[in-house]
Order: sequence, then C-alpha cells, then structure tokens
Amino acid sequence: MSGLEQLLEAVDAAQALGEEAVLATVVKVEGSAYRRPGARMLINALGQTAGTVSGGCLESEVARTAWWLTERGPALRSYSTAEDAEDGDAAVRFGLGCNGTVHLLFERVHSPACQLLLDACRDLSAPKMLATVVNTVQPQWLGQRLLLEEGGALRGSLPASVQAQLQPVLEQARYSQRASLHAFELADGKSLDVLVEPLRAARRLVIFGGGHDAQPLVRMARLQGLHVTLIDSRAHFARASRFTDAHVVLHKDLTAADSLMPLLEDAAVVIMTHSLQQDACWLALALRSSACYIGQLGPRERTERLLASAERPLPAQLHYPVGLDLGGDTPEAVALSVLAEITAVLHQRQGGKLQARRSAIHDPVTIERHARVASLSLSENS
Repeated sequence: MSGLEQLLEAVDAAQALGEEAVLATVVKVEGSAYRRPGARMLINALGQTAGTVSGGCLESEVARTAWWLTERGPALRSYSTAEDAEDGDAAVRFGLGCNGTVHLLFERVHSPACQLLLDACRDLSAPKMLATVVNTVQPQWLGQRLLLEEGGALRGSLPASVQAQLQPVLEQARYSQRASLHAFELADGKSLDVLVEPLRAARRLVIFGGGHDAQPLVRMARLQGLHVTLIDSRAHFARASRFTDAHVVLHKDLTAADSLMPLLEDAAVVIMTHSLQQDACWLALALRSSACYIGQLGPRERTERLLASAERPLPAQLHYPVGLDLGGDTPEAVALSVLAEITAVLHQRQGGKLQARRSAIHDPVTIERHARVASLSLSENS
C-alpha cells in the first residue's frame, strides 16, 4: 500500500468513527533530512499514526504535540537534528547529529483547506497542482491552499490577488516531479512563502507474466507504492487469487495485445512470462508504447533473438537483462534487483553505491524568490 493510500484509509477510518485527526506535512527542509517537502503523517485522537515525516526520529514528538499545537488552528513548527542539542532557537532540538532542520505544518483534517487537499488526493485521474501557504506573516492564512486542476480551474479560499500571482507559478510547475518553495515579497517587506507540489496518481508498473517469480515482485512493488497491473495470456496464471497485492489482474489473449497500449503510457513495464511467444508479443507492444521503462527478463542472447526484427536504434527505456547487479538467484532477489533498477530510473539515478556519490543524496530544496508584488494583499476578502 502506498503512503497516500495508507493516509487516506486512516483519514476515512477516523471520519467513519466521527473522530478528528491532525495532518502533519513537511513544508521545508534545511540541511540533511530523511523526507522531502510534501511528506505527510496523520495522527488520530489516540495518537496512532499513518505515514512518516522523518526517518523515525521525529514521529513520537510530532504525535505527542500535534493536538495541542492545533487547538487554535494550523501551526508551524521546526525540528532541528543538529548535534548541538542545547535550547536557544525556535526549533525543537534533538541532538541527533544529522545537522538538518525540518519544518512541519500541522492542521486538523476537518478544516476546509485540509479537505481541499484530501479531496484532490482521492481523485487523481488527472494530475493537479497544489499551493499551500507555509509561513505566518498573516497567521489567518497559514495552511490555506489553491488547487489548479487539469482543465485550468482554480479552487481555494485565497484572495483574488494571491490567486493571480500563484496561478502562473502553478502552471509553470505543472510538469514538475517534485515540490518547490516560492517566496513572494510583499509591499511591507515581509514575505509570503508557498509550497507548490504536484499531486499525481501513483506510478504504474505493468508486469507481463504470472509465474511464481512474479509474486514477490508484485508484493514488493505494492510496498513501494506502485500501482501494479499483472497480465498473462494463460488463464491459470492470470488469477487474482495468485496476486492479492496487485491492483489489477488481467487475462488477455495475445491477439488483443494492442488494446493494452493505453495501460503502458508512462508506465514501468516488466516482461517475465518465460514463454518466447508471449515475450515476443508483449515486448513488441512495449517497444511501440510510451512506457518510461521496459525491462526484459532472461539472458542477453535470448532477448537479442526477440529483438532481431525490432526497429533500430532501440529506445533508451529498454533494459536487458532486467535489474541491477545485486547477486542472488531467488525470486525475491530478482524482484529486489528489478525494483531497484526501476526506482533508479524513475528518480533519474544510476543505482550505484551511495558511498561513491560525491554530491548530496537528495537534491537541495531551494526557494524561488519572486519580485515585490505591490498588488498582492492578504488583507482583502477572498
């Protein structure tokens, strides 16, 4: 189950019981931090949590304080993991030696602004862009949001002047794969800080082949938050009872291959049927598609034979033999190797050892500063 699925299920469970809950969101990080802006955790009335905002070091403190922090509305709090654990600044200090600061926005889920976020996350049939006010220059606007939908419609309660400034920023960031921070300088010299993030459906993994070695791949992909579709032309393999962690299991005849083309759009595809006839059909389909990753299981020589009639040059999205060189020969080891390579490709990484990386593990979170906007006012009515 993806983090978003888990979070929404926890929200629904709390609301079904008529209980309130608090949502904590990472809105800014400085230095070393485990999670990036946009990471979220839900805390229910009993202090139980879903999701994470750190590597596990902050969650207890966040759960302990979430309720009293939000008694009067949304709140912003900072957590420092610097080695010096002495008090003396605005951040809650942990002395972990990680030398980072995590800024969290706390809000009750019943608030209109939070409901706007949750409703948008429940329907991600089309990508959306979300802007959230994340500083306290005007406390009444902390946590307020503006949502840009696929057709260009805007939803939210921010003043018209703020919406006018945010809309082009949201439009420009529409195709971004990560959250970004924006600072708008106000006429009085203060700053309005906004977190802009894409809301997209889970990345999709399409697996062709329902053999026993596909089972751990399905399970592990689901844990990674991927939306998993399994397809096989053999009815005794394409059974939902064999793949309970898959979102969709399809029995498709090879003659109907072209009907599956929409499923492959921007998806990661793995072909592992152990059948030359099936592999030839599904690989040819994948090569004609707009899949972002195509992995073919099997020895290099076997795949070269499958590709003998393929158009050249072959797309960069094709990977064979599939997976990273991790060693191991069990189905679980193969699944780990395949998912590791898919993860690296989706994040535009090489999949090497982190100890050999000469730059920071995560890309720095920078703040894009916008010129002073005289017309931008938070005092007007929405």
